[in-house]
Amino acid sequence: MNPVQSQILQPAIAVHVVAAILALALGTFVLLARKGTPAHRLAGRAWALAMAVTAAGSFLIDAQVLPVDTPLGRFGPIHLLSALVLWQLVRAIVAIRGGDVVRHRKAMTGAFRGLVIAGLFALVPGRTLGAWLAAATGIAA
Repeated sequence: MNPVQSQILQPAIAVHVVAAILALALGTFVLLARKGTPAHRLAGRAWALAMAVTAAGSFLIDAQVLPVDTPLGRFGPIHLLSALVLWQLVRAIVAIRGGDVVRHRKAMTGAFRGLVIAGLFALVPGRTLGAWLAAATGIAA
């Protein structure tokens, strides 16, 4: 096993990646499905949980880009996006419980965009996932 493979298999990174892939699949379904149905609500709850695990779990992973050392770990700009996603999830849940469908939709769409943006940044060569994918596919990183 090479160093990139051993890094991607660290528990925090592995859980983060699996939760992110699940969130991407569930989020796509929720965005495309008919709104307000039991399937939408169930998938939406599962998606919110996967998003929370993905975003919260990112704080257990040291930043590689523009890291700032703190007593709690090495954080970078990507962690600001994680905090924003967690905030969007809270806003969306509060909105729908209050009957504000428009605000709920905007917050959930914003959280999904955050997931996609973070995913694209994760695929950049030189980052752990980007390097792992490059090695796995034989594409030079």
